[in-house]
Amino acid sequence: MFLRVLVLCALLFSLPGFALQGKVIDGVSYSANSAEVWLQKFRDALHELNFTISFVVTRGNAETRPYTWRHGLVDGISMEHLSQLNGPGSEIFRIGDKVSFFEPNSVPFSLQSSHINGPVPLTFFESPIELAEAYSFVVVGRTRISGRAAQQIRIVSEDGSRYNTTLWLDQETGLLLKMDVNNAQGDLLEQLQVTSLEVTEEPDEYFDKIEQSRLPEISSLPDNNQLQFSWQLNFIPTGMEITQKDRRRLSASRDVVEYVMLSDGLVDVSVYISKDEGAVQDGGWLRHGSDTLLSLTNGNIMVTVIGKIPPETANRIAASVGPAR
Repeated sequence: MFLRVLVLCALLFSLPGFALQGKVIDGVSYSANSAEVWLQKFRDALHELNFTISFVVTRGNAETRPYTWRHGLVDGISMEHLSQLNGPGSEIFRIGDKVSFFEPNSVPFSLQSSHINGPVPLTFFESPIELAEAYSFVVVGRTRISGRAAQQIRIVSEDGSRYNTTLWLDQETGLLLKMDVNNAQGDLLEQLQVTSLEVTEEPDEYFDKIEQSRLPEISSLPDNNQLQFSWQLNFIPTGMEITQKDRRRLSASRDVVEYVMLSDGLVDVSVYISKDEGAVQDGGWLRHGSDTLLSLTNGNIMVTVIGKIPPETANRIAASVGPAR
């Protein structure tokens, strides 16, 4: 019996994914099966592997959106392609640090960025273990997703100001197989489910068909660091920081608003602040899947908060707005 157990263990640890080794990340040593090592493996896979992934995203009762996502290293240059498959369709290409957007009924444009802003949050491309400032990591166990062995990792909001995220990472490659967003009660608000995953030695031949000379030139964005803003946020959830500040004109009313984006890498929150002379104490919120849209009026200020956060957190952010000091 003892010999049989030894043989079984040897077989298990010879499977893909059991080759994970302990690792030093940012000067800290982590054990082989820690969440931090799995998240780093996920990050490395996003940068180093040639892959084609098909997945669907479901938010609340909305229509499921299917995508195709490709990544390849072509002559040492990282390239990505993200395509939404339903409806008129949209295409995003990244060649190095140039991201080009093609949307129906819109003029194509390019921005300078090291990643595509798609359904997979930015933090997984950069430094996922920095989420530990506001989240705790839990290694749950192994299961099977899309026909592949997967490691389950939970990312739990420490103070409840954000939703919880669960990842299922492919044991062999570290790539994402499934991602759920749940509230504190465990209700499923959003899900990304991979339907097929292909990792190849060579990049997808699709990248050979891209005519790089026809991609739009990078648009230069205004430097808003010197802008003087009338209002400020007096509450920002732990681990979040202001990543963008701007003035924007709303397409419907043509009113000029002050705009602030908050992010912790996993969640982005947009805050719009405008004067609303004579406004009454009123407001309300809507939730669509994991997305909350909250409007709050207070005296002559109207604040709108949009993001994947609980309504209570959105309300606290909005209520904290005060005159700039």
